[in-house]
Amino acid sequence: MICPKCQKQVRDSVNFCPYCQEKINTSASYTPSTRRSAILTKGLIRENPVLIFLLGMCPALAVSTQASSAIGMGAATTFVLIGSNTAIALLRRVIPDKVRIPCYIVLIAGFVTLVQMVVEAYAYTLYQALGIFLPLIAVNCIIFARAEGFAKKNTVLDSVLDAIGMGAGFTLALLAIASIREILGSGTWFGFELPVLATENIPIFTMAPGGFAVFGLLIAVVNKVSRGKAVKRKEFGCAGCPSASTCGKGGVKNGC
Repeated sequence: MICPKCQKQVRDSVNFCPYCQEKINTSASYTPSTRRSAILTKGLIRENPVLIFLLGMCPALAVSTQASSAIGMGAATTFVLIGSNTAIALLRRVIPDKVRIPCYIVLIAGFVTLVQMVVEAYAYTLYQALGIFLPLIAVNCIIFARAEGFAKKNTVLDSVLDAIGMGAGFTLALLAIASIREILGSGTWFGFELPVLATENIPIFTMAPGGFAVFGLLIAVVNKVSRGKAVKRKEFGCAGCPSASTCGKGGVKNGC
């Protein structure tokens, strides 16, 4: 049987996944299509990289003053995710385990350089709006988390689906934050002025305090919608880290 959350093989007789502690419906049959559907959709809400795992917070807050910039950053990050996940899944049996991190950095940096050159050539306004945060995609924790936690131990197709889902979740989170901040802070949305709000806006939403306030509000909304099932403390810590075996803390259950 396949766990619908972490997509790992578990015994048919168990009621909880030994890897992620997810409750398993033993009467349900998880076909390959069901498994891949779960991989594709898990990044939208349940495992949203920004609102659940709090990864990529720097660009999420820095470029989320305008909805157009949020879409651009999300698209660029999704492209790098798909490229890096695909490359790492293809080379996972070739890259030596001890040098995998430097190899990942080289691969990711190559895709970031490519997307940076394309954006600069064909969308210079967006290139200026994103600024330093476009090349900083190379060190985005989301990219490394999916490379280390998923792509290095799954097939190319599954890795691509994971990248698309996580990229879409990242883009949606950025768009939600940016839309609220732009509408309330500037009275516009995608550059179009909105009635009343264009003159009666709240400028603090375009500043850092407003960004943190909106970010916290959206986290609370996601937890409410998911009824608190999106985040479970027992899923975090060294025991669930894919690198736990190399640092010698794989037996720790609730943290380092």
